Amino acid sequence: MKIAQIAPLAESVPPKLYGGTERIVSYLTEELVAQGHDVTLFASGDSVTDARLVPCSNTALRLNPAIKDHLPHQILMLEEIRRRAHEFDVLHFHVDLLHFPLTRYFADRTVTTLHGRLDLPDLWPFYKAFPDIPLVSISNDQRHPMPPVNWLGTVYHGLPASLLPFTEKPAGGYLAFLGRIAPEKRPDRAIEIAAKVGMPLRIAAKIDNVDKHYWETVIRPMVMSHPNVEFIGEINDRQKAGFLGNAGALLFPIDWPEPFGLVMIEAMACGTPVLAFRSGSVPEVIDDGISGILVDTVAEAVENIEWALQLDRRKVRANFERRFTAGRMARDYLAVYGQLHGLRAKAPQRRRANRPISIDQVVA
Repeated sequence: MKIAQIAPLAESVPPKLYGGTERIVSYLTEELVAQGHDVTLFASGDSVTDARLVPCSNTALRLNPAIKDHLPHQILMLEEIRRRAHEFDVLHFHVDLLHFPLTRYFADRTVTTLHGRLDLPDLWPFYKAFPDIPLVSISNDQRHPMPPVNWLGTVYHGLPASLLPFTEKPAGGYLAFLGRIAPEKRPDRAIEIAAKVGMPLRIAAKIDNVDKHYWETVIRPMVMSHPNVEFIGEINDRQKAGFLGNAGALLFPIDWPEPFGLVMIEAMACGTPVLAFRSGSVPEVIDDGISGILVDTVAEAVENIEWALQLDRRKVRANFERRFTAGRMARDYLAVYGQLHGLRAKAPQRRRANRPISIDQVVA
């Protein structure tokens, strides 16, 4: 099967530092190639892949100080995809919603995975206007705010089974927080929990520009006033294995409708249990009492930390292997691709029928 994977340009594929969507695009792309499919990846030029790479910017936009506006670069990528759409059996988009008007004339060969939150009020009228575009959710909870749309399925994220090694006996004796410093991620809760249970907390997180005020006024003062808390900053994949593997537990104290929460399965891959707040996708990802503990308040978290620390790390890893590998994710997406009406036609006929149309044809 000839498959196009279309990634955001903010980060490389895979990202050098933080970047959940681009990381998943990488895992999916490499697994599809390993399974024998002909895959083309549209992404930033510094991406690394075994697929055919079409560079749509020189480097990841977020890490390029010369880039002031991402939108022109994204539009240029979509124009390249429009010109080449006839080459592919399936076009899999991971770029939210900019492509919807562009892809309508070949929508029966497209899949769009929605990676973000969908409860923002501006999104309702948009998705209501495009009820036919084939969509995939990354959790069932993610769908709740949406109008009636064309859901083809829910596909949970997956990681390569060998990416993060299992750690049976963590050496760190600390709690971990990994992700972003943002109000909805509630690092303040993590600090409060660690202080109340008397355990060290290590925070590995990036700080976006939009969240710098929150960091300076709320979280940084808390870090400075708690000697048991260490702020490490943003870490890469090589550092992540040791950081998560040597933690007694990962704290995931979110306060928003989390669409998935990739860090939860990264911790599970290391055998590290997750103490998580019951919000958004969390109850779908964490098997309570097996891969982690679900709570609703800081007080509950404090009461249950010992239980979380005593969970069988081999069972945590086994739960990851059963539910959240990249191989399972790729198989699920292939099943989704098989539902596309355009894929059921003969490929040569379909490609002839869907060659790029000119602006004169559109006007006529």
